[in-house]
Amino acid sequence: MRGLKGQSLSGRSSLVLTSAGTVVLVGTVLFAAGCSAGGTGLRDGGPARTESVARNSQPNQPTAAASGPAAMGHSPAPGTGTPLKRVDPVALLKADPKVSAEIKRDLKPCTGKEYPVDVSYGKITGSSVVDIVVNVLSCADALGRGSYVYRSDGGKYENVFADEQPPVYAEIDRGDLVVSKPVYGKSDALSYPSGEDVITYRWNGEKFAEQDRVHSEYSNVGDGGGQPAPAVTPPKN
Repeated sequence: MRGLKGQSLSGRSSLVLTSAGTVVLVGTVLFAAGCSAGGTGLRDGGPARTESVARNSQPNQPTAAASGPAAMGHSPAPGTGTPLKRVDPVALLKADPKVSAEIKRDLKPCTGKEYPVDVSYGKITGSSVVDIVVNVLSCADALGRGSYVYRSDGGKYENVFADEQPPVYAEIDRGDLVVSKPVYGKSDALSYPSGEDVITYRWNGEKFAEQDRVHSEYSNVGDGGGQPAPAVTPPKN
C-alpha cells in the first residue's frame, strides 16, 4: 500500500466500468490463476497497484443486487471448474442497509460511467459459492473509503464484513481476508504515509475474527524508499 501515487481515478484504465444496467470489466480474459499478489482470489478493477491482474470483458449483461444476484458473465471459480457468477457491485452496495448513507451518496461515476469500485472473487468464508470483496475508492486520489465482504446465503448476498474507516483496502490472500490501512502523520505526503497497519482476518464459521496485525513504520528520508520496521501484535483471543 505504500506505493500509492495519489493520482485521480479518472486517469486509470483498470476500473470496473458500471452503469445502472451494465458492468464492463476492462482488460484481458480473466483466468482462475489471476489473483492479487500472493492471494487466491480473482479481482476486477484495482487501485494504483503494480501487480498484474487478469480481467474479463463482459458488456451488456444483466445486473444483480443484494436481493438476488444474476450472472454477469462466467469464468471458472478459483480452484474449481464451476462457473463464476459476477454481480453488479454498485447495485450490491446501494441495496445494502449496512453501507453508510455517506458512501451511498458519494458513490457516483468519476468520469463517464466509471465507478470507483474494485471487486475480488474468492473463497474466504467456507461457502461452496465464491465470496465477494468490494472496495470503494475516492475519485480524487484513489484511496480506499470502504471495504466490504459479501457471502452467498440462500441465493442472496449477505454483508458479513464492513470497514468504513478510511483509508482502507481489503484483499483475499490464501483464504484469509487481509485489510491494509495506511497511517498518515500531519506532514505526510499522500504518496508516503508514515506507516501502515495490515490486519489479517479469518472466518470462524460465524464472522471474521482477527488473526494477526502487523504495524510498519516507514522512513521519510529522501523519496520515501526506506525499509519498514514491522512490529507484530499478537492476535486477539
